[in-house]
Amino acid sequence: MSYGYGQPPGGQPSAPPPQGQYGGGAPPPQGQGQYGGSAPPQQGAYSGSAPPPQPQGQYGGSHGSYQFPGQPRQQPPMQPNQQFQWELFQRVDRYRSGAISATELQQALSNGTWAPFNPETVRLMIGMFDRDRTSTINFQEFDALWKYITEWQNQFRQFDRDNSGSIDRNELKSALTSFGYRLSDHFFDLIVYKFDRQGRGTVAFDDFIQCCVSMQMVTSEFTKFDTNRNGWIQINYEQFLTMVFSLK
Repeated sequence: MSYGYGQPPGGQPSAPPPQGQYGGGAPPPQGQGQYGGSAPPQQGAYSGSAPPPQPQGQYGGSHGSYQFPGQPRQQPPMQPNQQFQWELFQRVDRYRSGAISATELQQALSNGTWAPFNPETVRLMIGMFDRDRTSTINFQEFDALWKYITEWQNQFRQFDRDNSGSIDRNELKSALTSFGYRLSDHFFDLIVYKFDRQGRGTVAFDDFIQCCVSMQMVTSEFTKFDTNRNGWIQINYEQFLTMVFSLK
């Protein structure tokens, strides 16, 4: 069996795994639409290749002054294609704090089946984009996260051919193989079993993101020990535990 594994995205969480020496998949193509919450999908292409911007004050730049809960907020400077994200952010920012929690973020997202996003996927993405480690994300971080999800959604739709919001085992295998992963059928059976929350033998969009990001993180830890870049490592028990518990 040949082994292929992806590289981390240049140390940044703003794009899916790039094509690398060991396979890891090309980044999802630019496209239209988003599996977004209750509002109509936002149209437009997103690059997402740049890292999420560093937070600056409450909303970034000169609009970062503190505001008390419930107080009207001034709209931060933004590009024309950010207006939809800003309106959605306002709707879920229940306390008008300028930052949203995992629970509020979950309300802003849909997995394509009108079901809430997987809480574990939401927690994972909060951890990826919460640059100031507050367990919340401000608008700039939310905008970067939104573009990241849009890229994954464009990739997912290539394999969700019936637009059901989920993909089966063979479609998941095709997706991960297209990213450069070379793994056994037994492994794909295990992956579907782990990420099939509905017990239907399929993986929903939000679980697909969690699956791919988890594999990317594990791979990143693996490559730290694979000094020969041959897909084999030798580690002791403590190193193994450290590798596992270092994952978000």
